[in-house]
Amino acid sequence: MTRRKRTILIDAELHLLDRQVLDVDEVPIIVVSEVELSDIEFDKPIPPNASAPTITALLSGPVLVTRIFGGKPPRSRLHTIDWKVVSKIGIVISLRVKGSTLDVTWGERWISEHVIQRIPGGKNDPH
Repeated sequence: MTRRKRTILIDAELHLLDRQVLDVDEVPIIVVSEVELSDIEFDKPIPPNASAPTITALLSGPVLVTRIFGGKPPRSRLHTIDWKVVSKIGIVISLRVKGSTLDVTWGERWISEHVIQRIPGGKNDPH
């Protein structure tokens, strides 16, 4: 049995940007700031006969100031979630992996390990 590749057309601005991303356990991870596309060169016009690009990653990072005043944050400041781990797009974007396996959550993990756990009672899970 051969598997056919399924193509879905989505409006990235409408269906992806500013959407909450949840991991496989429905834990909030990030909010999507940008998307990364295949076969698109930055600041180059897209030829009229070019095939449609595909989404390769969801990006998140400090974009509020650049959205207000213009410009783009440096690519190095954006966190990446590979498109292959996206399982569902709806009101939120669901992933098929745990958030703790993604680099995007390193800041939260660092604060938990180095700050919160040093507070008396910080190692106790309230649940």
